[in-house]
Amino acid sequence: MTVFIIRRLLWMVLVLFVVSVITFVLLRAVPGGPFNSERGVPEPVQRALEEKFNLTAPLPEQYVKYLSDILVPHLTGEEFRRSLTNDYLINIPLPFLGEKSYFRWMNFGPSLRVRSRTVNQIFQENLPISFQLGLAALVVAVAIGVPSGVVAALKRNTWVDYASMGIAITGVSISIIVSAPVLQYLFGVQWKLLPASGWGTVQQAILPAFALGFTNSALLARLTRASLLQVLDEDYIRTARAKGLSERIVVSLHALKNALIPVVTVIGPLFALLVTGTFVAETIFGIPGMGRYFVTSVTNRDFTVVMGTILLYAGFLVLANMAVDIVYAWLDPRIRLS
Repeated sequence: MTVFIIRRLLWMVLVLFVVSVITFVLLRAVPGGPFNSERGVPEPVQRALEEKFNLTAPLPEQYVKYLSDILVPHLTGEEFRRSLTNDYLINIPLPFLGEKSYFRWMNFGPSLRVRSRTVNQIFQENLPISFQLGLAALVVAVAIGVPSGVVAALKRNTWVDYASMGIAITGVSISIIVSAPVLQYLFGVQWKLLPASGWGTVQQAILPAFALGFTNSALLARLTRASLLQVLDEDYIRTARAKGLSERIVVSLHALKNALIPVVTVIGPLFALLVTGTFVAETIFGIPGMGRYFVTSVTNRDFTVVMGTILLYAGFLVLANMAVDIVYAWLDPRIRLS
């Protein structure tokens, strides 16, 4: 198991390295820069800004400098003063080394457009909102998808099964670009039951969470149905029924537990996908999350924010998938051997 985890960790490092190289090169290859669109800024001032933020150095030198700022940790034992070039996302106190000793890691640098803030400050303000929205959407997806899949499997080949899967296919087919404005108009404008935009209250979270979670609830419903139908055809389920156990006991104590294993292992990557896929929902519903800020940063060519967001989200996705691989390997030794 240890060797398996080490292999997955090495694969994760390789994936993040490739993502960082491709993103860095593509951002620099597109014409223009973060200071070209600013009106009234003389060309000498633009050049001075580019030199200040190391944008005039050769591309490999820029990449090595950027990556070293993120990866190289720092141990501080004196009074730490945050600055635009000295700000860390992870700060872990080390009391056994001294009262003011900290392990500091991941300096994503300053924002190139909002020059009074660092990328880490932007993360700390906006990422929690995206995580809250992703978690709310996951709750909606699980609350709708799993019971629907169970009911559809137990009522196989009946109108209940067909209706549930029909709704699931509809949910997969309709994009959030369509469903979100429809929900806004019906519940926020026409019927005035819920706020149409904004963030900060439970009522404001309902519409974006439902719009983001409904599509994924359809995926969970189909997965739950297929898994439960497969388990219900196993020999040990026939044995349990032959012993005279009621269908409720057979399903709840024997079938459902094993049928939900694939569903549980999907929840981790699904949560990662929901968090990283909040861009559209945040833009439509006016939510001040990281997704909306990322879209603005791409438009403004804010290299450091774009790079930091992509690397952070890529790391989150890779970690979620690695966690699923480890769970599967723990459940099925054949995966470790292969």
